[in-house]
Amino acid sequence: MHVEPKALREYPWFVRLFFAKQRRTYGKVLDPGLLWGRSKWVFSSVALLYGALNRRSSPLDSALRSLVTVRVSQINHCAFCIDINSATLQKRGVSEDKILALATWREGSKFTEKERMVLEYTEAVTFSDREVTPEQIEGLRKYFDDDGLVELTGLIAFQNMSSKFNAALDVPPQGFCQLPQKAETVKNSGEP
Repeated sequence: MHVEPKALREYPWFVRLFFAKQRRTYGKVLDPGLLWGRSKWVFSSVALLYGALNRRSSPLDSALRSLVTVRVSQINHCAFCIDINSATLQKRGVSEDKILALATWREGSKFTEKERMVLEYTEAVTFSDREVTPEQIEGLRKYFDDDGLVELTGLIAFQNMSSKFNAALDVPPQGFCQLPQKAETVKNSGEP
């Protein structure tokens, strides 16, 4: 990593509370948390935003949320995010074959129409050389009301921030996902 974490005792008490939750959930404190925690107010805000986007009552089902986070992570070359989000996606019932096919989601028939629309929108929001089209929004309206569309867009934006932060600081994977790594993670980057 380009920035080293501080000793745990050097973080404020309320940041250490988040770390304790990470330890219970993941079995360890996450490296990105240790880095975000260097800025206690930013860390707290990011953690609360993540919690809001990942809540059970979200209008986006949990597997779809994870599908989005893995795809954004692949595009942004975030090894940590691909690792943890792929493990979460697998825990949420998505098959290994489907996870491994995510970088090439346009090929084959592993993804539903809804997933394809969401992934197309995810890429339009994430790749800087693309724009969201009225047709994409109209297609998403088959599955989401305005609140759902806002949550989906917020999730994509959040994962872009998170994965770009981790990739820029060279946060390594922490061994959550044992799936074989695909060589090409940004497949389809030239397609409209």
